[in-house]
Formats: sequence, C-alpha cells, structure tokens
Amino acid sequence: MKFVKPGRRWLLWVLLGLVATPLWAGPQIQEWKTSNGARVLFVQAPELPILDVQVVFDAGSARDAAAPGLASLTNALLSQGAGEWSADAIAERLAKVGAQLGSGSLRDMAWVSMRTLTREPALEVAMETLAGVVARPAFEQEDFERLRKSTLVSLRQDEQEPGSVGMKALYRQIYGQHPYASDPAGTQASVGSLKAADLRGFHQRYYVAANALVVMVGDLRREQAERIGAELVAALPTGERAGPVPAVAELSQGSTERLAFPSTQTHIYAGQPGMRRGDPDYFPLYVGNHILGGSGLVSLLSEEVREKRGLSYSVYSSFVPMRDLGPFVLGLQTKTSQAGEAQKVLLETLSRFAEGGPSEEELKAAKQNITGGFPLRLASNSKIVQNLASIGFYGLPLDYLDRFNERVEAVTVEQVRDAFHRRIDPRRLAVVIVGPKDDGDKVARVGE
Repeated sequence: MKFVKPGRRWLLWVLLGLVATPLWAGPQIQEWKTSNGARVLFVQAPELPILDVQVVFDAGSARDAAAPGLASLTNALLSQGAGEWSADAIAERLAKVGAQLGSGSLRDMAWVSMRTLTREPALEVAMETLAGVVARPAFEQEDFERLRKSTLVSLRQDEQEPGSVGMKALYRQIYGQHPYASDPAGTQASVGSLKAADLRGFHQRYYVAANALVVMVGDLRREQAERIGAELVAALPTGERAGPVPAVAELSQGSTERLAFPSTQTHIYAGQPGMRRGDPDYFPLYVGNHILGGSGLVSLLSEEVREKRGLSYSVYSSFVPMRDLGPFVLGLQTKTSQAGEAQKVLLETLSRFAEGGPSEEELKAAKQNITGGFPLRLASNSKIVQNLASIGFYGLPLDYLDRFNERVEAVTVEQVRDAFHRRIDPRRLAVVIVGPKDDGDKVARVGE
C-alpha cells in the first residue's frame, strides 16, 4: 500500500467520502391532530434553542374565484394588525424577543410563519403573537387601503418587466379559464375593486382549523409541541376543508402569442401542463428535467443554445408541481435578431429529448448531482419546515424525505424516455414571445 503523508491524509478521507454512498436518513417526522381538526407535523431539533413554525392554509389564489388578488391581499394584511395590536405593536413585541414573523401566498397555499428562541419569554410572546395574527386579524380600513395601493404600485412595476409580462401571459395561455391562470397578485382592475369586507369573508371561510396545517421544527419536547400546536389554532373555528380545485385540461394544440415590448432583448417562454405533487411520474420527470434544462450551465439546453451557438446567456426548463398539473416551463433571453433561431433550437432540443431520452452517462451524472446535493435542502430548520409544509399540504408520505435519494437512484433511462414521451408534447406548447418586433424574424416551430 502506498504511504500517504500525514498532512494529506485528511484529503484522502474527503475524497473517499465523496465517492462513497453514505447511509442517509431524513428527519423523524411526528404527526397528530389538534382537537379542532388541524393536522400537525413536528420534527425535534435540539441542536439549537430555536423554533421554526408555519401555519399553512388551503387558501392560495386558486380560491380567488372572480376576484384575483384576494387570497394574496388577505394573507399580506394579517400582520398589519390583530386583536388589540397594531402593525407597529406587533413589530415591537417581536423585536423585543428577537422573533421573526413572515407570511406568503401562492396558487395552492397561504401561510404565516414564525422563528423564535425557545427560551422564555421569547417563546411565549412569539407563539401568542402568531396565534393572534392567524385567528384575529383586524383588517382595518386604513391598513387595507395602504396595502392595496402598494399592491397596485407593484402591479404597475410588473408591467415594466418583460419577464413578468411573459410569465403571466404564459400562465394564461396554459391554463385558460382554470384558477391557476391568474397571477396570485391579481390585476389592477381586480385589486382596485376589492373591499376590506371581501378579505374578512375570505379569512372566515378559509382560515379555519379543518383547513390548516401546523408544521414545527425545533428544540421542543413532544408535550411542548402538542401544547403549542393546539394553542396556535385554538381560536380558529373548526370550519370545513376547502374543496378540490378543478381538473387542469391538457392543451389540445400549440399556440404562439407575441407581445410588443421596448426591451433590449427578446424573452421567449414555452410551456404546457406538467405534473402534480405526488405524481406517479414525478421522479422520472424530475431527474429527466435536471438533464434537459434544470442543472444550469451543464444542461442539454445550455449546451445547445449557449455553448454551441451563443444564442443566450441563460436558458432553462423546469417543472412546477402543484395540487393539480403545475406547469412545465422553458425560457430564455436572446438578441431580437436571433430570437427565431434561439426558439427553434430550444424546441428542437426539447423534441429530441422527449423522443429519445438521456444517455446512461447523462443519467448517472444527474443522479450523482441530485443525491449529492439533497442534504443541503435540509441543512437548516427553516428548510426542513418548508419540506414539511409540502409533505403535509400535498399529502405526501411521511417517509418522502427518507426515500427521496432511493427513488432518484431507481430511475432508469427507459422511465425518463417513457415519461417525457407520454407527458410532454412539443407540438402542443404554448409559446409567449416578449420583445421588440423584428420584421426579419419568424416564429419557429418544431419540425421546421
């Protein structure tokens, strides 16, 4: 055996660690329900005296009905006053104990979050505040008007960004009359017509215990976690779970929409309904997309569009799984004079991959990259909380994180080829082109 100098021995062990396949287990997830019907997921993490909490509701923009922006504005207004506390009072309470309050809303879900020390009085103050914000928002007219004006300003700013214009148009093309078509922030017309009473009604319907999920990661004992979970939703009425969202229809044919925009480059987006959370084809599509356009500069799209032809600095593809079929999206930016060529290469690369799949070497490299980087997705309490929220909200199995790498490793070339061939049809893509019109440029289509 060749002698290894002591000063370099640590490097040998690092390299051995990189090529070895360690046994890896995800966090141990505990589960129960509160007395009024909220589901709770909890991971004990005693390493630091910190607790991360999210209270998640089936109250995203898919519930907006005829009022786009309602879910988003309702969620944003929660922290602007609750019970006897004004927004300033809430901020002052939390600043004194070093706690951080957050909230957010997407198409499927809305949430309110808190990060706090588990030492007293920080824990009690933070949890009392979170419970109040969730259950007793004030929806004062002055706060509502201020936040609505801010939202309208943001929407006007979106109109000045070709990327925002393009993506909003792409969702409309993909989803038509489905609730997923609307941008969660709404439109200037819809937000301008909202009233504070609309937000109160939305909160009363959807911010209820039966429609809630509490996820917690931190330095708590099980009995503490049970008490906190119950207290966070105790003031919520039991209510009812939100009903299912409508089924997403597949596109029957391709379409192209050109939007004139005074930008320095042309933005090209393409997409169609992709996959849902818990989809039986999730792992073949996920691993396949990593090869196609999800791995940045080493992806096939980057090789064909950027490296070989210099048509774009950045090009990508992605699946956005949701409760029903979230979008499969491709995108790039390019010089207006070469937009037609860039679009053609983009779609032809997709067509070849959907038909032929990856090589064994490409699949092996993708698996190594995904599984090697997976622990980083759980490298903090806040990241674990985000994963718990997805697991709980979408009804994924509790061993989902434990078996993630195993399921990635099990994917075969044939499975990727089959899944892409069945699920992705380049002839039925919705295409949106945003930028200056170039009379010498023509719209490219697969097969031309």
